[in-house]
Amino acid sequence: MFDFRLKVFYTAAKQLSFSRAAEALFISQPAVSKHIRALENYFKVKLFVRQGSKINLTPDGEVLFRHAEDIFALYRKLQFEMDKRVQQNSGGLRLGASTTIAQYVLPNILAGFHNQYPDVQVNLVNGNTQQIEAALLQKEIELGVIEGYAKKTELRYTSFMKDEIVLVTGKNQSQAKTGEIDLKMLKKIPLAIREFGSGTLQVIQRYLKSQHLSLADLNIEMQLGSTEGIKTYLKKTHCFAFLSLNSVLEELQRGDLTVIELPGPPIHRLFYFITPHGTEDQLADMFMDFVIRNIPLK
Repeated sequence: MFDFRLKVFYTAAKQLSFSRAAEALFISQPAVSKHIRALENYFKVKLFVRQGSKINLTPDGEVLFRHAEDIFALYRKLQFEMDKRVQQNSGGLRLGASTTIAQYVLPNILAGFHNQYPDVQVNLVNGNTQQIEAALLQKEIELGVIEGYAKKTELRYTSFMKDEIVLVTGKNQSQAKTGEIDLKMLKKIPLAIREFGSGTLQVIQRYLKSQHLSLADLNIEMQLGSTEGIKTYLKKTHCFAFLSLNSVLEELQRGDLTVIELPGPPIHRLFYFITPHGTEDQLADMFMDFVIRNIPLK
């Protein structure tokens, strides 16, 4: 019972909401409040303080939260080690991936991983590269999978796959007939781009810099927060966009989108696993090993 109450507290502290903790744990909100009160009575401290409609941790709550993180990390390690002794692999892996990877690369990988390790429960969340790095540093996930060039000293980056960024437009765009543009034209065409913090946008900025250009030199018509949104926008307009080749393979095969050749060499980038320095997680290591064995870097 104590372990479950600690889990309730930990979930409420992560969410800073009793109602969201109740939803995550499939219990009622009064049950969450009851378990929190029991912990407060046990430790004889106040764990949360209400500020209007919000809750925050008290200093005592922050101490308990830090220890709860360590306890649950040890539980995960214990479960993994004991499973290994009976040649089983089980447990839960919280995985975070940047948007392009989560939508277009990981689904096939996760299907293969589940077939080989059916007792490992993977919980996948997605966001842009900066959000996934932040989630890893805040211990909301055990493993991140990102695109882009961000390099935080607290994190270890391991490349596992190469990707290419291509300029695409809808089949009705007149420029699609020639299939290429020069730098002068690149500055004039209407562009849809991803949001700031996106790994794809970081790569585009790097390419532009190599061509002595910046985003300010371009005719940016629209900024959208997802690749799917951009692809839909392209089909309805005469706009262009820089997108991952992995994300437009089906549209290219159907002829809905066309690749436009750019000046200079192809725009390549790497996908990375990210893990915190100085920590180990056996399930995260197992997942990375599975991916590297099945999708070798090209």
